[in-house]
Amino acid sequence: MTATTATTAETGAAAAIEIHGLHKSFGDVEVLRGIDFTVAPGEVVCVIGPSGSGKSTLLRCVNLLEEPTRGTVTVGGVDMTDPDIDLDAVRRRIGMVFQQFNLFPHLSVLENLTIAQRRVLGRGKEEAGRIARENLVKVGLADREDSFPAQLSGGQQQRVAIARALSMAPELMLFDEPTSALDPELVGDVLAVMRTLADEGMTMMVVTHEMGFARDVADRVVFMDDGQVVEQGSPEDVLTRPQHARTRAFLARVLNPGAAQPED
Repeated sequence: MTATTATTAETGAAAAIEIHGLHKSFGDVEVLRGIDFTVAPGEVVCVIGPSGSGKSTLLRCVNLLEEPTRGTVTVGGVDMTDPDIDLDAVRRRIGMVFQQFNLFPHLSVLENLTIAQRRVLGRGKEEAGRIARENLVKVGLADREDSFPAQLSGGQQQRVAIARALSMAPELMLFDEPTSALDPELVGDVLAVMRTLADEGMTMMVVTHEMGFARDVADRVVFMDDGQVVEQGSPEDVLTRPQHARTRAFLARVLNPGAAQPED
């Protein structure tokens, strides 16, 4: 198979993610209605929008956890929608962190981080353990490798989930509202880990309701509503000077939930 190669206008390099004409329907309900945008290598893109706008479905289409109804999704120069693709091989290049932690409850933290390395990547026990421990240091949990998920807080479990994804040496990371299931006091530690990844140059696509994180960390903010990209640009432009009425109404609700809402 000859991979379809995507390029960024700025560098001519292969795009980390390139999406063209993406549609996704569940039965008669069209959830994504023609999505187009590109994520450059090293870029952090935060996708925001109201519940039901299609954000999580979009993210799941990137690594084909959901199969697009039509359109193309290209990751690192490879067309994910090509029926002849080795999907498992491409997915190994993509780390994904979900709202729920999805840790194996009967395995220790270290075992949770090494099982996929050994079974999927074929790493030996010693190498997998070394890589796992390096990533536990990165997420601030070096002292919890022998703990089981039930012995950890929700924030700690999510940091383990991030370390597990990093242990597979992904080229890009997808985050699907990684703090939405956490108590407010636990959110900061998870976001701090994500900030560190961004500072290190990790390509990241983040579906989030954390506007402060989007403002501080994102290179670009994408606002979605009703299955479409309504507006995108720098955090300053989208969050401070939104051009569309739908963006302004959404931000008014999330940033000032008790205030009277402006009319469209």
